[in-house]
Amino acid sequence: MKIIKICYQLGIAALSFVALQACDSKENIAISGTIENPGNVKVVSFFEGERKLDSVFIADGNRFRFERGSTQPRLLTLVVGNNRYPIILEPGQPVKFETDLQQPEQYQLSGSELSETMKAFAPAKNRIEFVQDSLQKVFSKATIDKSSEQIQNLRSEMLQAFEPHMRLYIQQAVAFANEHPNLAGFYAMSTLEPETAEVELIAYGDQIKDQFADNRYVTEFKAEVDKLRALAIGQEAPYFEAYTPQNKLVKLTDFKGKYTLVDFWASWCMPCREENPNIVKQYAAFKDKGFEVLGVSLDDNPGSWMRAMEDDGLTWTNISDLKAWSSHLIIDYRIRAIPTSYLLDPSGKIIAKNLRGKALEDFLKKTLN
Repeated sequence: MKIIKICYQLGIAALSFVALQACDSKENIAISGTIENPGNVKVVSFFEGERKLDSVFIADGNRFRFERGSTQPRLLTLVVGNNRYPIILEPGQPVKFETDLQQPEQYQLSGSELSETMKAFAPAKNRIEFVQDSLQKVFSKATIDKSSEQIQNLRSEMLQAFEPHMRLYIQQAVAFANEHPNLAGFYAMSTLEPETAEVELIAYGDQIKDQFADNRYVTEFKAEVDKLRALAIGQEAPYFEAYTPQNKLVKLTDFKGKYTLVDFWASWCMPCREENPNIVKQYAAFKDKGFEVLGVSLDDNPGSWMRAMEDDGLTWTNISDLKAWSSHLIIDYRIRAIPTSYLLDPSGKIIAKNLRGKALEDFLKKTLN
């Protein structure tokens, strides 16, 4: 009640200094600013990782203000329309933000040294996104009227073209994090994809294991890295079991002694169905050389599942619990999209991931010949 009374009496000169101190809470994070030319955009939203914290309206004068209690710095994403801006808010340090939605990439930040530091990483991030978008457009145009095999080969070519750009970006993110051992550096590492930066993310997770202990976003990141570590190349593949369409129980350990492609797919997944002819081809070429395939379906309709196996000529072992995305089979493997595959060596250890098209053929030739 004292603070409320003091803040109410801001107009009294004798108490003005005390009031400013009282209202400037050291346990609040705050940001205010201006969104010029907002058009139909009415709100500014704030996310912490994938979790939406709050939204505030853009008021008269195109201004907004966001404030909430916090005793620690928070790495957030400020979202205005289709534009996303990483910011770090620190208790007791209100931040000013300005942008013009006619030129949304040009924005100004003040009041947060960490946010300004993080902004220095923006050119690298913008560059990799531009390359990725450009290659995706080329790929989409090139696949018109192409066969499934031709599309898979094009995808492999695009991934090969993208790889040096991604490797450079990973190096830039790691260098930035090493130079800035704070939330700004953490932000750079959090932009990396596990598929392409597994080793770097695991190493960084070890590096910060005792840091940022009270930060929810970082805690979630560490938990994800721990799950990633369990699926890293060289680790033993997590055990699972399920039934074939003939109600026969199949265990992953049944496949020890052979190189095994564990292929997560579904009848309704078009990229999966497009990849199936390639797996059929490689299975025919290498099954007598110690290669096996275990299909794990995310279907929930047994009829669709069995028709797809027959139509695509999938003669290898296929299993499912017919629970789709509720399946316990995908939890330990962190399946978020399909097709996803793991190639295991005869001892059951992971030796490669998501090899498709010519990449799978090349790996099998190198390994089994």
